[in-house]
Amino acid sequence: DKFLVFFFFSGSTISVSIFTVTSKSAVLRWSRYEGALSYRVTASLRNSPVPVVFASFGQNTIMGSVNSLNPNTAYTFRVEALGSLMNMLADTSVDGSTAPDVPTIEMASSKQSRSITVEFTQVSGATSYILRAETNDGSFFSEIPVPTSPGTVTNLQPYTDYTLSVMSVNSAGRSQPSISVEAKTVLPAPQFNTSSPSNSSILVKWEPVNHVVLYSLSITKDGSYSQSRFNTTDIQFLFQDLEAGTLYCFKGNAWSPENIPGDDFTICQITRSPTPQSIALVVTSTPEAGIVVSWDPAQGAEQYVALSLTGQNCSSSSNSCILIPLSCGETNSVTVIAVNKGGNSVPSYPVQIISFPCPPQPIWVEEVVAGNCSVKWSSVPHAEYYTAFIKSDDGIEGTCNSTEPRCQFHCSCGYSYIMSVFAHNQAGPSPPGPLVNHTTLPCCPELTMVSAVSWETLMIQWSPVRGADLYETRAVDATETVLCNDTAPRCALSDLTCNSRYSVVVIPCNDVSGCNLTCSSQMHETAPCMPEIIGVSQSNLSSVLVNWTSANTAANYTVTVIGTVGKRHVCHSNGTSCQVPDLPCGSVYEVSAIASSSAGESMPSYTIPLETAPCCPDNLTVSQVTQAMTNVTWSDAIGAQTFIASLSSPRGNAQCHTMETGCVMGCITCGTNYTVSLEAISRTGHKAECTYHGFSASECCPSGIRLFRGTNNTLRVRWRSSSALTNYTAEVTGSDSTHVCSPEPGSSTCDVSEIVCGQVYSVVVAPLNRDGAKVPFCNSRMYSGNEVLKDRGPRNDLDTLKKYIYIHCIR
Repeated sequence: DKFLVFFFFSGSTISVSIFTVTSKSAVLRWSRYEGALSYRVTASLRNSPVPVVFASFGQNTIMGSVNSLNPNTAYTFRVEALGSLMNMLADTSVDGSTAPDVPTIEMASSKQSRSITVEFTQVSGATSYILRAETNDGSFFSEIPVPTSPGTVTNLQPYTDYTLSVMSVNSAGRSQPSISVEAKTVLPAPQFNTSSPSNSSILVKWEPVNHVVLYSLSITKDGSYSQSRFNTTDIQFLFQDLEAGTLYCFKGNAWSPENIPGDDFTICQITRSPTPQSIALVVTSTPEAGIVVSWDPAQGAEQYVALSLTGQNCSSSSNSCILIPLSCGETNSVTVIAVNKGGNSVPSYPVQIISFPCPPQPIWVEEVVAGNCSVKWSSVPHAEYYTAFIKSDDGIEGTCNSTEPRCQFHCSCGYSYIMSVFAHNQAGPSPPGPLVNHTTLPCCPELTMVSAVSWETLMIQWSPVRGADLYETRAVDATETVLCNDTAPRCALSDLTCNSRYSVVVIPCNDVSGCNLTCSSQMHETAPCMPEIIGVSQSNLSSVLVNWTSANTAANYTVTVIGTVGKRHVCHSNGTSCQVPDLPCGSVYEVSAIASSSAGESMPSYTIPLETAPCCPDNLTVSQVTQAMTNVTWSDAIGAQTFIASLSSPRGNAQCHTMETGCVMGCITCGTNYTVSLEAISRTGHKAECTYHGFSASECCPSGIRLFRGTNNTLRVRWRSSSALTNYTAEVTGSDSTHVCSPEPGSSTCDVSEIVCGQVYSVVVAPLNRDGAKVPFCNSRMYSGNEVLKDRGPRNDLDTLKKYIYIHCIR
């Protein structure tokens, strides 16, 4: 027996504990006691004060064992600290038990390559056992607890010699090992690998096993109780003529040179399934495009795999699966294999399928004629017919089926359409293609009203039309184009050329389809151009002639003459001149002209000021002041500032220029007929030619007046006449009476009677006017008495004329 000795620092007390026990010994450990020179350890049966064994130890020992104990027995162990005289300085005790008795191995054998089973006798008091296995060279050592006999040592090496022993165990500890025995593990089982080269064979292969002399294999069909056994020295074995898709189990072991079979190894293998039959293909689009492949179940198949020529595959444990993704417009072939643990079956014969066609693209819309649209697309392979779906923005949907790459549909103006086209064949429709948006041209406005709001502006109004975001109003004549863009359904076209014919059209537009250029236009003529007055002249006292220029020969013209007091005078003409009658003289006017046609009125011409000629005086009087001088007077004339009065005759003219209403004119020739005229002139120089009744100058006063005494207190007055046709009157005026005589026309003498002697007479001989009135301006003459001559006939005509006549009567 061995024991350990530990050294501790000494103390004032002593303690003890059981370190370990065996079937016949116990190892105790205690603390060192100060002053102790030795220690004594005793063991006594439990509850007995008599020690049965003891042992002594030196002062430096704190651990020791007591032996010769009984197995599985309860003891009280006591440790005493002894002084130099072997006297006890201190003591302490502890209760404990010994381990059970040592078992005996009855048999050790190996039935598996990595374990040995040991049978041993069981001992009293043992709660479990420990099996110990070790190799002779010490390279392996293992202890394995077991509850009872037999026990198995595991984790051993195949076909290896081991030394085996057993120990009993209770709560106190373990016993000493039993007497050992020798045993060898058997050969390991061959590790079979199986495969099914075909659906009627299984190949079993394994790695060689050391020390083997023979391999033994058996085969059992699943569900059958019959077994076939085969021996071989090879490391593989092919089982043939098996049933396809059937599970077979294989069991085998290796035999050692001692003719002891090694471990059994069992493995099951299924043969490959037969080739799937009745392959059917259907194209599906749900949940995504693919080929639904179906087949009849194959014996023993755990899974099926469908393979396409384009590389898709799908697997299933049932009798169908879907190959995805499926491309449009392709020709494909599909084979199916059955799969189990044995491998893949022979593929089925390929089954051909044509997938659904690809969506037609590109797609476009043509609208050659308004309202007649064609949706067109490019042809796609494998398509048998096409379906076009057309939906307008008012929610109405329509379809069109066609075998040609086009479809016609009615498209109303101002609508938006969404179109898609699907191609079809027996596999189904194509995937959705691109959506094409087509917005038709906006509708042309109806009831477009064009009206002139001014000489140069047209107002165009119309009803709003569907699909129009913007309206372009266009007016085109021979030289220009006027545009107006607006979102409102009305527009004013300004700055147009007068007297022009414009083609007016409203063009609706939108951002998508552009502008509708098919809308009809209207012809509209702008108002005539503004006339230009080139002349205003007074044709007579009450009429004015207005002349103008204008390019519009078809227009009617209205000339308006407005006076300062607001009175209007008008005249109308379709030419380039017009006479305005009944204008009062002496007035100021503004003259303007305006052209009108069916298109409207022009702008008024620039205003030309007009001043009519002054009015002629209502009355004009010519009175002769002297034989050579007249006094001409007239009444006021409206508008006149100056006057020129004229007396005209073949013998000469007389004229005066005045601002007054009369003037005196000399140089008048007596006995002459004059033409009387008057020019009334305004402050701006306008003249009115006024003509009056002619004026006849009085006959000339006679010359050579002589008086002659006659008989019976008579006087004869004689003169020289300027005209033989002139009538004269002679007046002899005295202080208290006047004597008048009027000779016969053509006579130049006249006798006056009843002359009073001694008086002074004045004598006036004056011609008579046609109305019989006496010319008033002939001078009177006075004669003294001695100047009165005796009438002796004509020879006395040379007597001198005197101012006064004094009559001395001769009795």
